[in-house]
This record gives sequence, C-alpha cells and structure tokens, in this order.
Amino acid sequence: MGNTTPFRIRSISEIHRLMGLPKPHHPLISIIDLKGLRNDTGIEAVIFDLYVISMKRGCDGLHYGQQKYDFDEGLMAFLSPGQILKGEENGVPPALEGWMLFIHPDFLWNTSLTKKIKKYEYFGYATHEALFLSDREEQVINDLVKNIKEEYHSNIDKFSQDIIISNLETMLNYAERFYERQFITRKITNHSILDRLEEELVNYFNDDDLLSKGLPTVRHMADKLNMSSKYLSSLLKQLSGQTAQQMIHEKLIDKAKEKLSTTELSVSEIAYQLGFEHSQSFNKLFKLKTNQSPLEFRQSFN
Repeated sequence: MGNTTPFRIRSISEIHRLMGLPKPHHPLISIIDLKGLRNDTGIEAVIFDLYVISMKRGCDGLHYGQQKYDFDEGLMAFLSPGQILKGEENGVPPALEGWMLFIHPDFLWNTSLTKKIKKYEYFGYATHEALFLSDREEQVINDLVKNIKEEYHSNIDKFSQDIIISNLETMLNYAERFYERQFITRKITNHSILDRLEEELVNYFNDDDLLSKGLPTVRHMADKLNMSSKYLSSLLKQLSGQTAQQMIHEKLIDKAKEKLSTTELSVSEIAYQLGFEHSQSFNKLFKLKTNQSPLEFRQSFN
C-alpha cells in the first residue's frame, strides 16, 4: 500500500531522481516525457514547490463538471507551488503520452512573469478542470514546448532565459485564449452549472437558519458544484459577465428586496435573517448595489 502523506518536491533534481532520470540539463526548468513513465514510486500524492504545466493524451475516465469522459486528445493542466497533485485513480494509464514542464519560481525572478504569472487564474483550477485541446491547439502548444526544450538543452548563455520566458509567456497567453474558447464550446455543460448555482443560492437564502450559517462564500458554492473557486468565477465571467461573488450578492439583494417589500420586519431583523452579523454591513452592501438604502427602497416601493 502506498504512502498517503503528500510527498514534497522542492527542486527539479528531486523530480529526476524520483523518476529515475538523468540529472537535469538546467537546475530550474525541465520537460519530462510521460510515455513509459515509471509507476513504482509508491507515492500517491505530491506537493510541488514548483509551477507544473502538463499535456496528456490517452487519459481515460476524466471528469469534467459532473460528466465523465474517455478523452484521447490533448489535455492541459496547471499547478502553482503548494498545490497537491494526486496520482491517477487506477494507476498510470498504459496509453498515456505527453509531457510535464516543471519551473522553479527562481527561474521567473526578475522577468516579465515574476508577477504576471499570478494573473493566469487557471493555475488555481482543480485537476478535473483541465483544458481540452483540439489537434491544432495542441500543435501550437507542443511547438512552444519544443522551443523551450531545445533552448535549455543548448549552451546556456545570457539570452537563454529571455527566450524561454518569451515562449513560456506565449504559451500561457494561448492557454488563456483556449480556456475562453472552452467555456463557450461547452455551453450545455456550463449553462447547467449556472442553473445549479442559481438553484443552490435560492435554497441557501430560503433556509431559516441563515443567521447561524452566515453569508454563503464562493468556496462553499464551488464545493457544492464540485469545482474550484477560481474555475467557477472564470466560468461565470464568460457566461454572465459576473464573478461568483457578484452573483452571490445579486441573489442576496433579491432576497433582501423581497423581505423589504413583503414583510414588516425591521432592516436590522432582515439583515440578521440574511446572515449579517451587523446591520451596518447589510446597509452598506444594499446601497452599493442599488444606490438606495434599505429604508429608501421600502419607502419607494410602498
């Protein structure tokens, strides 16, 4: 039985040793071929202190939303330092092909990606929220990876880092474009997620125990939908132009308007019923969203 405690990997050299590979050509960046990957480490979960970008083919039983797919085309996934990567549920698929690109944060130091890499929200997506690639898209990404690999395998000079960073940044920009395309092309699945979110929010705000539960968080709603908070917000921005937090606030204001217009409860009582500890916070949010105080709304409605 394998070890269930996540194994921490802090360097490129450690990855190569773990996989029985020769020493890396570069101490801070490496691309590893997944074909014929060894599966005898006994490690079930890994925490990388590295950025990890992977491209896989021959993945079976992948979950996307609430659906399961046997997907034989390119799949791309992204991990930022500190995230946990779990092994394949049934071991490494025999037909698995592709690569994993490992980048130590030090490699990005004092480059255009030092801060910019944090803007790519897909580094916070869960592994089941991978990017599905068409053959053409996969070729675009693979060409960039080939450039990166050739560059760090050649003689390292003062231009090497800039050239690699340029290719890496181009890859991340393409990935962002491809994710936007995915949100659009998978409309049926994505709109069902939007419908389920609305249903979850309605049920949440109809609960009489809101005072003890408090206001719903994006994390809570994302967990209900079996997805990461960042993926949910990215998806909603594409479908509705709103973030998950904005949608939560919209449903909250709708419920507040209902109570203000159909009950004689005081503003403070309504605030507490909606999960606010302090009515001032409720008043502030309501005015921000409607340009009216709760009392002004009630008076105008009456």
